[in-house]
Amino acid sequence: MVKEIEKAGFPVVQMANLVPVAKTVGSNKIVPTISIPYPLGDPSTSKEEQWKLRYHRVGVALDALETQVEEQTVFSVKF
Repeated sequence: MVKEIEKAGFPVVQMANLVPVAKTVGSNKIVPTISIPYPLGDPSTSKEEQWKLRYHRVGVALDALETQVEEQTVFSVKF
């Protein structure tokens, strides 16, 4: 699906917890997430910590949208 959306001219970032699968399907811009049931959060942390984590990951994804890539790229999510 990601490749078809990109062919239509829309930039796409796939946020995925299974990065090897995202690579296999051909995603060009990949932002790693945390886990399958909670891709952008960690319920064992406070609401404030979850917000910071989500804000950071979405920020990385937005930066990735603006980045020109020539090959598949997994963006760093170091916090």
